Amino acid sequence: MTSLHLFQTDAKPSITTPELLARLSDPDVTIVDLRPLAAYNGWRLRGEARGGHIPGAAAFPEAWLETVDEPEIERLLAAKGVLPSRSVVLYGYEPSDTTALATRLADAGHEGVQVYESGWLEWASDEDLPLERLPNYDRLVHTEWLRQVLAGVRPEAAPDGRVLLFHVNFGVREEYEEAHIPGAFYLDTNRLEDPADWNRRPPEALDAALRSLGITHDTTVIVYGRDTEGHANEKWPGRRAGQIAATRALAILRYAGVEDVRLLDGGYDWWVRAGYPLDTVVREPSPVASFGVAIPQRPDFIVDIGAAKEILADPEAAALVSVRTWREHIGAVSGYNYIGPAGRIAGDVWGNCGSYAYHMQHYRNVDNTMRAYPEIAANWAAAGIVPEKWVAFYCGTGWRASETWFYAWLMGWPRIAVYDGGWFEWSQDPVNNPIGIGVPEDEFAA
Repeated sequence: MTSLHLFQTDAKPSITTPELLARLSDPDVTIVDLRPLAAYNGWRLRGEARGGHIPGAAAFPEAWLETVDEPEIERLLAAKGVLPSRSVVLYGYEPSDTTALATRLADAGHEGVQVYESGWLEWASDEDLPLERLPNYDRLVHTEWLRQVLAGVRPEAAPDGRVLLFHVNFGVREEYEEAHIPGAFYLDTNRLEDPADWNRRPPEALDAALRSLGITHDTTVIVYGRDTEGHANEKWPGRRAGQIAATRALAILRYAGVEDVRLLDGGYDWWVRAGYPLDTVVREPSPVASFGVAIPQRPDFIVDIGAAKEILADPEAAALVSVRTWREHIGAVSGYNYIGPAGRIAGDVWGNCGSYAYHMQHYRNVDNTMRAYPEIAANWAAAGIVPEKWVAFYCGTGWRASETWFYAWLMGWPRIAVYDGGWFEWSQDPVNNPIGIGVPEDEFAA
């Protein structure tokens, strides 16, 4: 008799919709959504009546059981509350979506595991049942959506009007020329940033750059990057951090006034993983005569040192969030080969990023997609970073801060910004800009 048979006959795993609804507020229950992350965020991948997930559910795509190594699976399950000491409810689109994890848990001796066999389609069809979703989920697009748009199909949340797709990085045009998603143009972040300080370029320069790229304020702009392995001692290691580059471009485009900007979750690598074709045809965008509106339309999205100091002066109502490594935060390293001083902005709040200055593991899943947004929000809340505050993110020069700004924007946070100058600017004037070194009394390494 197989372990699955024992699980099905002895554990009595089924849970009905009324029973599950009654347990939503039970603190001892972990609900696990095994569908793709795009569905969890809000995309209606099966044409369901509503998109999103059961309130409080943890995201654990069942595909991870085949693509992630064993130690990481164990860590992820524990981190998401899938523990022998807790009741666990599994659901997907179909009962078969839960089979692999249910079997794994049964083999590991987990008791109290149930399966919501009716699945998401039934839950979504009843408008009286609650759900949660990423408020601006449609700005974080998935590969099948992009494939359909490029094929001329109008999927859910289809763009209205002109669409431009850009392969983004920092000065590596040869990467684009080697291979890119069909129809993509190349966008070098140098077009949008001033190499003197890596801040966004002045309005007139941004206007010229965007017009040369064929972008108007009402163009739908889709961006993506390609993450490759670089070396920390190369002159510009950030040239390999394609997805961070893409979010940096996206933040500046939104600041300038582009209404509809979208990021391909997982970027180039996910397009390749899906088996979709690549292209080597080099395309040049057709310039436009006018951007259509004055730049910037949203000056509050990217702020300078004066606003950063205002935020620091009001810690009860505002937070200046450091999206940097712990070693950067405590002043062990600057994080950059072109920034000498090490330390942090005194009075900031540590928001983490990952293991080094060009990695965002803390905000991404093991498959390089955006981490489940409730996990990001919970980590922020634990540090006092909440949507009720005026929140500005900073890093070294604005890239990592732009990615976290984008995630907060996806969550619908009302007052968020990137402090553009970041540590690069702040550290140049220690007399007027207070600097912190060492472990703050109220913080610890996560």
